Amino acid sequence: MKVEKVTARIGARVSGIDLTQPLDGAAVAEVRAALLDNLVLFFVEQKPLTPEQHIRLARHFAEIDIPEFRTTATVHPEVMVLDQVNPKGQGSDSWHADNTYLEEPPMGALLQAHQLPPIGGDTLFASMYAAYEALSPAMQAFFEGMTAKHGTAKLVERTKGKALYKIPDSLANREPFSHPVIAVHPETGRKLLNVNNNWTISLDGMTKAESDHWLQFLLDHVKSPEFQVRHRWSVGDMIFWDNRCVQHYAVADYTERRLMQRIVMSGSRPLAIGEKPQLEAVAAE
Repeated sequence: MKVEKVTARIGARVSGIDLTQPLDGAAVAEVRAALLDNLVLFFVEQKPLTPEQHIRLARHFAEIDIPEFRTTATVHPEVMVLDQVNPKGQGSDSWHADNTYLEEPPMGALLQAHQLPPIGGDTLFASMYAAYEALSPAMQAFFEGMTAKHGTAKLVERTKGKALYKIPDSLANREPFSHPVIAVHPETGRKLLNVNNNWTISLDGMTKAESDHWLQFLLDHVKSPEFQVRHRWSVGDMIFWDNRCVQHYAVADYTERRLMQRIVMSGSRPLAIGEKPQLEAVAAE
């Protein structure tokens, strides 16, 4: 397996591995180490995986997280199918981490391209380590110890009247959950910025005006190109990203069919400053 960094802060291109085949323990450990080091891995020159192969691959790294909301094209509950032609405003064209409304947001995701438009449909990824580190010491100190509410209200409002997702009433009425604004990665122990546009509703302990101001400041801050890497897809490309420290943005600039297959893997709650991380990775099955 060959791992080549794409940018200084985030992303690596991975070749010399066949994801349609079962991985042995050494390969799983190598991929996991590369993920923790590079945050997002681009597996190129892959064959499209069947749902069963995709499920087997994901289970090498974590249990599969069955989404509470699914697209109308999804058949296997473990494998989300994103079948889009006109994706503007359908939820992925904003900077976000996946499902942070949960007490234990996903550890990561494996997304593969099965059909692509002739042009467009790139995906961008941003390092929340870099976003935190780019804040001034004064801003780091200001936000440390602060928490923010993450909830489903934005997703429900954004997707209202659109046919892409099936959203159960139980999700639409879910109470928000508070996570630290500055979190600690549970494996690496590194500090990261932990708010995103899709799920973060407000900063705790502030007036609405204060919360709106400082939350918007942080949401604008994460958009810096210095934190980002951009991937132009080819059919078969598989991307594995660490949802605990990465946000992503799907560019909605196409009007022909784009068919993607995605599995989300279970994680753990973001750690607050001072909590001890689990520095040893979970052993591969």
